[in-house]
Amino acid sequence: MEAGTATKWVYDFAEGSRDLRALLGGKGANVAEMTRVLGPDLVPPGFTITTEACVHYLRRGAPPEGLDAAVDEALARLEDAAGRFFGDPADPLLVSVRSGARDSMPGMLDTVLNLGLNDVSVRGLAAVTGDERFAWDCYRRLVQMFGNVVQGVPGERFEDEIARVKRDRGVQQDRELDTAALQELTACFLAVVDFPEAPRDQLVAAIRAVFESWRGPRAVAYRQINGIPEEWGTAVNVQQMVFGNRGPRSGSGVAFSRNEITGAPEPSGDFLVDAQGEDVVSGVRTPRDLAELDTWLPGVRPQLMHILRTLERHYGDMQDTEFTVEDGRLFMLQTRSAKRHARAAVRFAVDAVDEGLLTPAQAIATIDADRLDALLHPTFDATAGYDIVARGVAASPGAAMS
Repeated sequence: MEAGTATKWVYDFAEGSRDLRALLGGKGANVAEMTRVLGPDLVPPGFTITTEACVHYLRRGAPPEGLDAAVDEALARLEDAAGRFFGDPADPLLVSVRSGARDSMPGMLDTVLNLGLNDVSVRGLAAVTGDERFAWDCYRRLVQMFGNVVQGVPGERFEDEIARVKRDRGVQQDRELDTAALQELTACFLAVVDFPEAPRDQLVAAIRAVFESWRGPRAVAYRQINGIPEEWGTAVNVQQMVFGNRGPRSGSGVAFSRNEITGAPEPSGDFLVDAQGEDVVSGVRTPRDLAELDTWLPGVRPQLMHILRTLERHYGDMQDTEFTVEDGRLFMLQTRSAKRHARAAVRFAVDAVDEGLLTPAQAIATIDADRLDALLHPTFDATAGYDIVARGVAASPGAAMS
């Protein structure tokens, strides 16, 4: 960098690429690259705060000079792209704040969704969408996530209240709660969360919470186990919200470009109808298999399959993606090289060469040699007869003892 040149702390998605992974983190670099490959109509706009800003914050206990101004400028550009304003009481722009380490650390760092709502703008969102329940569901989720992630209120405290309200109303699932129930829950949550009404204060607190999550116990342990340097830090991604919780034609899911357990060429994954992305990974509801997209919204599955093939060809590797459908429209939120079983890794490498996707040398480089030990474990004979007593996702190499 030339003397006198100010450090660039923030990059719009349209400015980044996968070549800037060390600076933008894996998620930020891949979202930027995905925007280039798929186009802005499929990837909601946003910006990334660099890993350098995180490292500065963690070392000095304060954000670097110029970061706040850079975020304000990036937010103004995002408002122009979205056609609405952050904090507008009548038609608010809502954003997510997500982590993004250089190497994937799934579930170890923090996320806050639906930032920008308060007691006034929730009513504006209800009016502009014509869906009061949806607006209060977003507000309830925001206060819950803000309390847990930013202020450290134990998640069980919120879940206990949700369970109580569901019992009182005789329902089983969160999505069955009506507007009045969501308003009651939000009031309960606000009683235990010091929640800032000003959206800008919400955003600042969420960004700092993501920075802080880099040195949380889960993240520290994960880095030690996986050999990830502490000095890398995490980037922070601020992105326009798209809503999988807008009713029966909306949903969220994860999709692999190939089966991540076997390596078979058919894409795999799961999704939830009328849900935000955190619901899919939290286990609060049983997701549906990706193959059932055809029976839900027939037009979405072929579009998603085409996108998965496009991303796999572009990256030359099996992809793990996150998607949201809002009122029938598909959006892609993330892509990354898929973590996979050793069997899947070997099959992908062989198939990728056969398909002309990779050269033999490139294919071998996609296999993690440390994971090949899993192929040596004893497994069930695929031709053996058996009775099914339970179904689930395999989390071990599949060894079994009688």
